[in-house]
Amino acid sequence: MNIMDFNVKKFAADAGTFLSRAVQFTEEKLGQAEKTELDAHLENLLSKAECTKHWTEKIMKQTEVVLQPNPNARMEDLVYEKLDRKAPSRLNNYEVLGQSMLDAGSEFGPGTAYGNALIKCGETQKRIGGAEQEFMQTSALNFLTPFRNFLEGDYKTISKERKLLQNKRLDLDAAKTKLKKARAAEARAAVSNARVRQMQI
Repeated sequence: MNIMDFNVKKFAADAGTFLSRAVQFTEEKLGQAEKTELDAHLENLLSKAECTKHWTEKIMKQTEVVLQPNPNARMEDLVYEKLDRKAPSRLNNYEVLGQSMLDAGSEFGPGTAYGNALIKCGETQKRIGGAEQEFMQTSALNFLTPFRNFLEGDYKTISKERKLLQNKRLDLDAAKTKLKKARAAEARAAVSNARVRQMQI
């Protein structure tokens, strides 16, 4: 029973804090309350972080398009990534062309000039395809991973800290507003008491 009372009290206190923040935020937006401005250097850093996030997301997305132009394959890779599974390896266009050339060259026979040329070209196309696969894997690992680390690590921390700072600022401004109102009410009460005394005299 005592634990339940504590939770209700905590819930009521949290609800009161949330309500005072909401009132303060609304009054600031309507221009009815003062807003404590953050340090200009901090505001500059926060805007740089937001700009960095925007461009990092854009560059990441465009890099993924360059590395995998097929949107269906990108979507499939994303699904496998979210499921923490390895995507099945698929042949790229160079490897498919190389395999077709090798098959055709084998059918014509390596002893013929045309068959021999197809086999050599097919092997070269497969090597080009392998180099492209290696490039894509290296790019994803060495280029995209730091971007993801920023977005999923550093920027999340910045956002969390910004939200915490915003809440603390709202709490401070709400307390200042309450103090101002209390002083104004106290001053009105003092004036009212002074008038009552004058009337009695």
